[in-house]
Amino acid sequence: MAAPPETTRGLTRREALARLERFGPNALPPPERASFLRRLLRQLESALILLLLFALGMDVLVWFYDGRHGAPVEALAILAVLALNAGLGVIQEYRSESALDELEKLAAPLSWVERDGTLEQVSAVTLVPGDLVRLEAGDRVPADGIARRASALAVDESSLTGEALPIDKADSAELHSGTLVVRGRTELVVTATGPASTMGRLAASLSRIGSVKTPLELRIDALGRRLAGYVGALSVALVGAGLVVEGLARLPAVLMFAVAFAVAIVPESMPAMMTLSLALGVERMARRKAVVRRLAAVEALGSVTVIASDKTGTLTSNHLVVERLESRDEPEALLALVLANDADHARGAGDPLERALLEYATARGADVVALRSANPRVASEPFDSQKRSMSVIVERAGGELQRYLKGAAEIVIAACDLGAESRHEWEAFAEAEAERGFKVLGLATGRGANHAELRFLGCVSLWDAPRPDARVAVRAAEAAGIRVLMVTGDHPATARAIGERVGISSTRVLTGTELDALDEAALGAALEEIRVFSRLLPEHKLRIVEALQAKGEVVAMTGDGLNDAPALKKADVGVAMGQRGSEVAREVADVVLLDDRFSTIIAAVEEGRVIYRNIVNFVRYTSSSNVALTILVLGGAVGSMFLGLRARAGGVLLPLTALQILWINFLGDGPPALALAVDRGPNVMLERPLAPGTSLLDRPTTSFILVDGGFKGGVGLALLALLPALGTSLGATATAVFFYESLAKLLSAYPARRLGPKASSNAWLHLSIGAGVGLAVLCVALGPLRSTLALQALEPSAALPLVLAVVVTLASGEATARRLRARRSCSARG
Repeated sequence: MAAPPETTRGLTRREALARLERFGPNALPPPERASFLRRLLRQLESALILLLLFALGMDVLVWFYDGRHGAPVEALAILAVLALNAGLGVIQEYRSESALDELEKLAAPLSWVERDGTLEQVSAVTLVPGDLVRLEAGDRVPADGIARRASALAVDESSLTGEALPIDKADSAELHSGTLVVRGRTELVVTATGPASTMGRLAASLSRIGSVKTPLELRIDALGRRLAGYVGALSVALVGAGLVVEGLARLPAVLMFAVAFAVAIVPESMPAMMTLSLALGVERMARRKAVVRRLAAVEALGSVTVIASDKTGTLTSNHLVVERLESRDEPEALLALVLANDADHARGAGDPLERALLEYATARGADVVALRSANPRVASEPFDSQKRSMSVIVERAGGELQRYLKGAAEIVIAACDLGAESRHEWEAFAEAEAERGFKVLGLATGRGANHAELRFLGCVSLWDAPRPDARVAVRAAEAAGIRVLMVTGDHPATARAIGERVGISSTRVLTGTELDALDEAALGAALEEIRVFSRLLPEHKLRIVEALQAKGEVVAMTGDGLNDAPALKKADVGVAMGQRGSEVAREVADVVLLDDRFSTIIAAVEEGRVIYRNIVNFVRYTSSSNVALTILVLGGAVGSMFLGLRARAGGVLLPLTALQILWINFLGDGPPALALAVDRGPNVMLERPLAPGTSLLDRPTTSFILVDGGFKGGVGLALLALLPALGTSLGATATAVFFYESLAKLLSAYPARRLGPKASSNAWLHLSIGAGVGLAVLCVALGPLRSTLALQALEPSAALPLVLAVVVTLASGEATARRLRARRSCSARG
């Protein structure tokens, strides 16, 4: 499709809207969504679900083998559980997909574009052919177009051509969407957008990030596969043993026993709870202004031990104000502030530092438009992190060329022709200002187009106040066992002063030059005591991240520019700034902060810890009850065999049927388990960070599962033995055991969540447990439900032992949790 003719002042908003209707959005076509059936089938891929499917098949086969008498109630119950879990999974998948779409909108690239003669920031999706877009170093080219007014422009086209080195671009050069501006600036006249652009034609290389499983999800899957393997092997062994004891004639009863055992130990809701926990956590992070771009970051956030934070805009407010201009030639210094400056004062566009300089010059009477018109720019050298300065060449009245230089005070002072005494005075002034926390720039000028004979014009001091919440956030990080480092390009004295104000105290400040002189061992030792690093180049930040990781630290790194990209990518959690971050920084980051606040990083770490803790709580809760049911089923079967107790059909009398076990698991692994996913933990930041790769079944969790599960299973067996001795019939005894195990499983959710820091009240958990207890009562009280579940009415002789069993079980669970929590606290202090 042919592009409209080139514009010189951009488009009007009306023209842009019309062309957006004509050419469509500047985006690749959305990926094809999976069908409902495909989504449904995906929910059945878990090893635990496959085990239940096998149990379902066995139950149906037994029903056919027995002559299809009545309805296959157990099979229908297993099918209902599978349908419920699959339905929850599909609903949550749609919900997660919708949330991801919203998060992508929040993290969508923005572009500075000329509309109605005004420079405004818009979503890159709304760009149309004919738009005039402003690009600077670190920006991703949002669409195909022609470079105009290019200045020292170099573009990385490796994403298209594989060429590793940046390519210099002159005026009228073609720029392609998806490439990266690595140096200089230009205006882009858009010629093609969306599918018609270069990247649109190579859509495969920019396909949407696939749904790769996180390390945590992989560990859950591994746990499920291992559990399914154990259950499968034990079920086969039980079938073999049952056939030896019962004979081939009792094959259906033996198979039903194996089905009951498998159902007893499988945590059916684990996949649904895992999905819900991650989805809710990502949504909560988004509400707290942290957009997660990669799910693996959710787990890594909970394990972060070091945060290497930039200063400007993260720990400080990023609202620069000129405090003073010290100059012996103020008119010329003000001229340098205006001319060696790329900000657009009238439109409020440009770097915050340069906007602050223009605001100050305007307040001192400078007419920015008139000065720039009278001194048109001929050439420029953009700011470079290596040179730490920028310069412009302008044409003065009469055609004379004049250079203006602006940059780090020590760099500009060193470049100027100053006497020894004057040089010392200015260096001392800059050092004193930096020690007060000011960012100090030097100004210089010289005739001609070279750097020779530069005349020093003075220093300008800028103040960027620390964010009010930064000190509190740093303190919260330290309380959570997380060290906070400041890594900045600022002057050492400025970095130290701001660090002291926000609570990042350091024995000394290590500069990039000093870092270069250290070998790996010396750097590792320095990182133990030094918390403030200044005058850092990109390679210094990358080396700090690598050195921390070599020491076993889990590192979160913040950044906003093109030069931060290597360190962001290398860090365990790369955190980009959403407001002032370059597009490349946002692309390589795992998390994007929409408000650029350091406190938001701490909020994201807290959410990561909450998600992991909730999943562990669920594993602890459901596994302890599965252990209890396994002990009860196996112990009851063995006891019945030795005592010669037989069911009406002639087989070994089992304490619980497969249907009853399914119902117990439905009550416990349904709403209460999902309610654990919304648990909040205001005290999770008082614990130490999680060790990377921590097993879901750590020692305290395993101990709780075995002790609490063993106790509940043992109490169930005790009731089986005690109640008949008190005169309770076998049928009523089985009902009492069913009722006990139902209540024991539901109530064990409380101690299971108390091994870690104290959790806040969870109304959903209270409600779901209350509803579960009510349903358990109805199962025993209502005749139709009793009949369906093959239960009998409770007898008076069972009431007191049953109440005592539930109370003792809850007390035991609380005591176990308290003891393990105390042991964990002692280990942490030790």
